[in-house]
Amino acid sequence: MSIGNDIKYKYNTLNVGDKLIVINVVVFIVNMLVVSLFQLQSDFFMRWFELPKHFSDFITQPWSIITYAFFHGGLSHIFWNMLLLYFSGRIFLNLFGGRRFLNVYFLGAITGGAIFMLSYNIFPVFSGIDTSLIGASAAVMAILIFICTYMPNQEVRLFFLFNVKLWYIGVGVVLIDLVQIPVGNAGGHLAHLGGALLGYIYAKKLYDGKDIGTGFERLVSGVVNLFKRRENRPLKTVHRNRKAQANTGAAASYNGNKDDRQKKIDSILDKISKSGYESLTREEKDFLFKAGKED
Repeated sequence: MSIGNDIKYKYNTLNVGDKLIVINVVVFIVNMLVVSLFQLQSDFFMRWFELPKHFSDFITQPWSIITYAFFHGGLSHIFWNMLLLYFSGRIFLNLFGGRRFLNVYFLGAITGGAIFMLSYNIFPVFSGIDTSLIGASAAVMAILIFICTYMPNQEVRLFFLFNVKLWYIGVGVVLIDLVQIPVGNAGGHLAHLGGALLGYIYAKKLYDGKDIGTGFERLVSGVVNLFKRRENRPLKTVHRNRKAQANTGAAASYNGNKDDRQKKIDSILDKISKSGYESLTREEKDFLFKAGKED
């Protein structure tokens, strides 16, 4: 196996959270190398992908509401974002599939970016400040606060020293951002809070049985399908026969089994929310893990 194929294989075996980490790191390294080797200004490429504060500038580069989350201002900036994404992503993906993870991640980035722009165009205290937004912090905060809200009593090991419930961590990081707004990097902290708000609302609505990310998922799927190559296929005449009726019956049976499966998943997640992940039996953990793989 060639090196290229080996790298591609290893990348394809990663979960969606780890793939996002790889993409962020690659963008950071490539941008840093190109700027250094060609002696360009540090924002030579970044300015086309960062999120501007003015709506008039945003209209000319609407893609920046997503792309800003893939650029970082320095090594410590990307290190802490990716470290937090790694650990919070592990917990998230033990419960849910990759599609829901992406919904929360990108909706968190969009919400954080929207809060940033609104704040700098509404509040007089920010008038006259020339700034823009970069970094995955809002998206990462959405993932973190989602799990802190959905399973607040789950305990995790903090600094390898002691256990702490997730809701303590969620409250702590939100308070840190709130108190730091007057100190500096107000735009960044406001974006963090926007991502946190999205994660909180998403988890609360999902706990009530409503997935607010389905509309976003359909929109993304629709955009992707526009660029898919369509094949011209001959028209077919379909004859409904006994075999087709049998298939319909099988489909109905499958849907019934799917409903039972979802009820069991909801019951397990409810148990996690009340008593923590460790309260599950081995059978429940295995079932939840397999369900997450099939999502």
